[in-house]
Amino acid sequence: LRKTSRSQNSICSTWNKTLYISGTEGQSVTLSCNYETDDAVALLYWYKHHSDLQAPQFILWKQGKGGSAEHIPDKRKYGSQTSATSTTLTIRELTLADTALYYCAVDTQ
Repeated sequence: LRKTSRSQNSICSTWNKTLYISGTEGQSVTLSCNYETDDAVALLYWYKHHSDLQAPQFILWKQGKGGSAEHIPDKRKYGSQTSATSTTLTIRELTLADTALYYCAVDTQ
């Protein structure tokens, strides 16, 4: 698994940083992304990118900075925790199909 982070309107401390993370089939892994923003509202997104031949796939969004709003279409497969400065993505029941580049993105209002 590879994870990288992108930020459009905020500072993300892992900007363009790629981490290589491995896991065991059937187990879980957790990716993390740190961010900074002075804005009152931050929406944190996770995307999965299999190859350059396809667009990244949306996984979830979750409100940061103490908010509770979220949209996680596949809660069985993915989970997320957020704080005022970070977000995590947990991928459960790993399979070979989970091998990809994962992006975290921060959108501020």
